[in-house]
Amino acid sequence: MAWRFVHPRRFKPGWSGLAGISMKSVVARSLYDYWTNLRGHRAAPERNEVEPAAIRGILGDTFILEALDRHNYSFRLAGTRICAAYGRELKGRNVLDFWSGKDRESIACLLAAVVEDGAAAVFGLNATNDRGQIMPVEVMFLPLRHQGPNHTRILGCFAPMDQPYWLGLYPVVRQPLQSLRLIWPDEKPAFLLTSEKVDGTHSRAPVRHEPPALSIDRRRPAPHMLPGRTFRHFRVIEGGRAD
Repeated sequence: MAWRFVHPRRFKPGWSGLAGISMKSVVARSLYDYWTNLRGHRAAPERNEVEPAAIRGILGDTFILEALDRHNYSFRLAGTRICAAYGRELKGRNVLDFWSGKDRESIACLLAAVVEDGAAAVFGLNATNDRGQIMPVEVMFLPLRHQGPNHTRILGCFAPMDQPYWLGLYPVVRQPLQSLRLIWPDEKPAFLLTSEKVDGTHSRAPVRHEPPALSIDRRRPAPHMLPGRTFRHFRVIEGGRAD
């Protein structure tokens, strides 16, 4: 039996499960491809396998987090373009502090799945400055193994979908979530666009240009989640996997 988790605040009729979900930014696709090649058949690569020189073209958009506990995910490294977007050095800061309320809970759930289950996460947000100007951004979390059974290091990227004139001049002060997706270790990430799909020649799924509803598709239920029950701000629905 497959399970689908739907965020009640952002569910929109007309979106069916995973249909049409894609990774839009070149930075995110490049980082995911690099991470995938490193891990091979494993759930995740080792932290010491990551070579900055191998991703030099996107290094300014990448970061590494350290999972201290379920409430603290500290920046160990943050690229120069990310720090410029926020107008400050991010090293040592807790990534959860960039959100509040339900959005903070959502990101905490994603990070727990990355660390404890080896899932990968990709989500969209609207980075907003204090003048109300908005920049859509795609963010990704990828698990890394480090000195233990859990994935206590997280490789990620902060990838703006465009480069507005104010980026680096007026720091981001808010970033409400727009969409999110978890990819489980045993799941083939069919939503990732290859150049073949971008050209429209792939026959499996059409490319959509609007953000999907906020949804998580999970292959296996957690032991503490039961059909028809709620888990924090997620609603659990029984049903088959969407194609």
